[in-house]
Amino acid sequence: MALLFLCLPFVEANANGPTPILPEAMEHGNIRDQLNQMGYYDMARHEYFSMITSNAVTRFQRNFGLPTTGIAGPRTLAMFENVEMMARIVHGEARGEHYLGQVAVAAVVLNRVEAEGFPDTIQQVILQRNAFTAVHDGQFSLLPTKGSYEAVREAWGGADPTGGAVYYYNPAGVTDSWIYSRTVLTKIGRHYFAE
Repeated sequence: MALLFLCLPFVEANANGPTPILPEAMEHGNIRDQLNQMGYYDMARHEYFSMITSNAVTRFQRNFGLPTTGIAGPRTLAMFENVEMMARIVHGEARGEHYLGQVAVAAVVLNRVEAEGFPDTIQQVILQRNAFTAVHDGQFSLLPTKGSYEAVREAWGGADPTGGAVYYYNPAGVTDSWIYSRTVLTKIGRHYFAE
């Protein structure tokens, strides 16, 4: 039985024409590993780069508002990085909360990107000084669960159980009473979400 295997380089159009990005040379690590961790690809079933990988990339792109090309070019890789950072914040800040609380933390990150007075990118919001405890205490380096990625995906799709909150806190861990000056919009699990 012959096995037909077609390996095409990844390309994504840019102003200077297509730029090939080969699976083995991706600077952000193995794309299959990342797709597997995010729940888009089953590594146990598929151990080679194929159309199955391309289909997984397409599903990721669809979920995060990118052109659905199946090609992991610069925009898709940048979105992988954004999703990874958000999943790490969700995991570090809310892994002990139920799923809705995790979606809420992801929504706060997205709300900050859109709000006046906060940085304009996900990376800048997450790395802003004193913005997230998980960045400062090392929990940001923990590997997120698939549930953390799912919470990010749901928030990215428009779910915001906080009603537009840009802050959240757990009263048991508050170190600066300033947070109590914020108007609370809702409480989910042990976190209060505020504007």
